[in-house]
Amino acid sequence: MSSETPTGSRPWAISGLIFIVSLTLIIGGIELISLGGTFYYLIAGLALAASAALAWTRRSLALWGVAVTIFGTLVWSLAEVHLTFWELEPRLVAFIVLGFLVLLPWFRGRLFPVSRAATLTVGGVTAVTFLTLVVAALQPNGISGAAQLASGSDGGSDTSVPDQDWQYYGRTQGQDRFSPLKQINAGNVKNLKLAWSMHTGDTMRAGEDQGGTDGGHEFNFENTPIKVDDTLYVCTGHSWVEAIDAATGKIKWKYDPKANTGPDVYLACRGVSYYKAPEGASAECPERIIAPVLDARMMALNARTGKPCEDFGEHGFISLTQYLGHVPDGFHFVTSPPMIISDRVITGGWIFDNQATFEPSGAVRAFDPVTGKIVWAWDVGHNPQTWTPGPNDELTRDTPNAWGVYTADPKLGLVYLPTGNAPPDYFGGHRRPFDDKFSSSIIALDAKTGELRWHFQTVHHDVWDMDVPVGPSLIDLPGPDGSTIPALVQTTKRGEFFMLNRETGKPVAEVAEKKTPQGAVPGDWTTPTQPYSVGLPSVSPKDLTEKHLWGATPIDQMMCRIQFRKAAYQGQFTPPQLKETIVYPAFDGVVDWNGASVDPVNKLVISTANYIPFMLRMAPRDAVEKAGFVPPWDGSGNEPHVKGGVYGPQYGTPYVGYVHPWLNPLMVPCDAPPWGTLTAIDLVSRKIVWQHPIGTTRDTGPFGTHNNLPLPTGMFNIGGTMVTGGGLVFLGATADDYLRAVDESTGKVVWRARLPAGGQANPMSYMINGKQYIVIAAGGHAGMGTRTGDYILAYALDDGQTAQAN
Repeated sequence: MSSETPTGSRPWAISGLIFIVSLTLIIGGIELISLGGTFYYLIAGLALAASAALAWTRRSLALWGVAVTIFGTLVWSLAEVHLTFWELEPRLVAFIVLGFLVLLPWFRGRLFPVSRAATLTVGGVTAVTFLTLVVAALQPNGISGAAQLASGSDGGSDTSVPDQDWQYYGRTQGQDRFSPLKQINAGNVKNLKLAWSMHTGDTMRAGEDQGGTDGGHEFNFENTPIKVDDTLYVCTGHSWVEAIDAATGKIKWKYDPKANTGPDVYLACRGVSYYKAPEGASAECPERIIAPVLDARMMALNARTGKPCEDFGEHGFISLTQYLGHVPDGFHFVTSPPMIISDRVITGGWIFDNQATFEPSGAVRAFDPVTGKIVWAWDVGHNPQTWTPGPNDELTRDTPNAWGVYTADPKLGLVYLPTGNAPPDYFGGHRRPFDDKFSSSIIALDAKTGELRWHFQTVHHDVWDMDVPVGPSLIDLPGPDGSTIPALVQTTKRGEFFMLNRETGKPVAEVAEKKTPQGAVPGDWTTPTQPYSVGLPSVSPKDLTEKHLWGATPIDQMMCRIQFRKAAYQGQFTPPQLKETIVYPAFDGVVDWNGASVDPVNKLVISTANYIPFMLRMAPRDAVEKAGFVPPWDGSGNEPHVKGGVYGPQYGTPYVGYVHPWLNPLMVPCDAPPWGTLTAIDLVSRKIVWQHPIGTTRDTGPFGTHNNLPLPTGMFNIGGTMVTGGGLVFLGATADDYLRAVDESTGKVVWRARLPAGGQANPMSYMINGKQYIVIAAGGHAGMGTRTGDYILAYALDDGQTAQAN
């Protein structure tokens, strides 16, 4: 040990930084211990505090204190999470940086006596910690495998729609989101280029960028175009409908219904529907586009001219508030295209989430596609449930609704409805038997008559907003002795895939009832079990545990641990409590309104998944109303303005619901990456073929910023997938603004294109003039905070490559 005298002033900058960090860890560590948590943060804080004090007095023992802290952190981290990179990262990176800082000459050189042993120890421990992180980064991430794709076969694909077209939201009425086109394949996709782009002209307006959680308007471009013959048809967030030349991207016609969107908190249109009238039924409008309008209307437009069809309702429009009684402004509208089957236009609608016990009916209605007259209504509170209301009749209020895209099987004559729950979302003590019977279910109705054929429930007495947000995807599967099973695959917000016989509703893959946590708030109740699809793999997240919580640094990770210890949480289906309750999966879903794709040839289901926990608290109404956060309302007139979308007023119940994403002080999630995955499941072997994180942090940074390193964490996503006969899966969806192509056999990304705005929509594909196009709407999503725009983008191979592929 040398007796040299140190030079320069005290190392106050690094000493001060170490002391501030140590004090934070000590204070937080004491609180965490008091809650029954780990002693690590207190011990690390005390060790760093001692190191800071020694450094301030210029003693080289400070280096030993740092070395011991880093080594102890490494041992503790490996004991908790082993070699899992994203869980080691917040524990180790900050201490690796600290180790390098204290080795700098202007810190180390100011300590006395100078200790070579201490220097080497700090350097060695820091290097070992860094190498440990590198080794963890090299560990396999996800599930790698390979699907054996059929070559040259189209067996099993739906032939009801011409291969070159995309006539429904999911291409076919079965919503498989599968294009049999093969011109673009895994071998040539690297040559895919932008063929054309166009602007719809409908862009976000002032005040529409806040998102539902901020109590403002949320403008989203979630549209999947349909393609019929030589024309694409799209709708926009303000209910415009446009016809686009499929070969050039030029607008053929545009129609603005002048929707009153002022009262609506959610501004989106996911698609339109096409109908060709029987010969002689409508000389004026033989082909028509039927589309929702956000102010609770439906319109029929001439598919060739864009002019309203005068024979449909009143000059081309029908009101969807008829038969609903009192409808406060913004309490009912439609965001999804209606399902047209058996000469019926079938639609439900969106009921303002989490507001009251006296909201309009969630009944599903069928209309004549030529005249617009109502044919039947399926109303769970009426006897009989299927009836045709008269001019003065009112459908049962506050019943479960079906707001997502519907599915149909024209051969069976059935339409499949995905239902939500009777509002409000987080309290069900008032619900009636028929509400609980049909909520969060798949409903099969006779499309012609509206009669109930069967129903299957995915969540019992849903008080978590686990509504079924999209209809199932249909697929035929091999059965015993060479038979065929007419199946459907239903995605859920929970991440469970229910596979049922679509003719009978009976499970094809085993479903089991499992015990779930109990203990609802006073006045409510929960069921002792919930259904799990144990016969198919799930993309549902594992239950959270304290040691697997995340953060960008040890400090915010510690704060997540403190919040976890304070919150109510017993795993999935923890009932909402009168304190912060962790809800995971949450209402935004592991799989939301976008659903999944099924490959009918290779019998695969391919799905994105989204992982972010939420905090929910039930607060007694009187206290919240006295504080002015939620004004009183008796249900008459229009609803009062509620300050901040995090409050669900739940009028008519004893409680106000307070819900928000569980983010730490740096505004990053408290659950560890991956935050988004892409998974392929073989429906015959019923095993996961491959699963990989999808998306990066490029456009999502701390504190809500939009610039970051492109870390491959997997990313939050809204919008789904499309699979093609060329062995490719296309998706936008992720918050990093890319359109990607994935090799269907391996799950590896083989091409990507930077989008000018968020691609929170399902892509589609079609062929015209011998050329295949991949198309996506890129307009952003206010709720996710992605870049906004009004783009429709089409990608294709150049002419030479197209000729070679053909």
